[in-house]
Amino acid sequence: MMDGLTHFNGEKRAQMVDITEKDETRRIARAEAVVVMLPETLSLILEGKMKKGDVLAVAQVAGVMAAKKTSELIPMCHPIMTTKADLSFTNNGHDRLTVTSEVHTVGKTGVEMEALTAVTVAALTIYDMCKAVDRGMLIEKTRLVEKSGGKSGHFLAE
Repeated sequence: MMDGLTHFNGEKRAQMVDITEKDETRRIARAEAVVVMLPETLSLILEGKMKKGDVLAVAQVAGVMAAKKTSELIPMCHPIMTTKADLSFTNNGHDRLTVTSEVHTVGKTGVEMEALTAVTVAALTIYDMCKAVDRGMLIEKTRLVEKSGGKSGHFLAE
């Protein structure tokens, strides 16, 4: 370990952390991302009038799939058994759609990256399905909202 960073080996090269000796615990993470768009775009989404189909249904499935594929996208993430992956969508009634994920596992490592990947891919899916009417959409404020389980305990964003 170099300066307390566990993702480096003795040759100062990146490595996947050894979690062999860690205890299995129940782990939960929630993340969110905000998609800012034109008010007309949000109306089309909420009214189900986007030409590519039901934006939120497709984004939901994309987010769940992304959570399950996180270790294939992020090089040092361990493959984990996700026991739950769910997404929800809220809006401010004007120009913002907030995507929230909740991912669970029972294992030796957390699901923060899975929760973050889920909201990111769901937000990108929203962009993809709506870009024909609003290329100026902005994906922002992607963050971990809460995590529990494991040695580091509970985290709740301010």
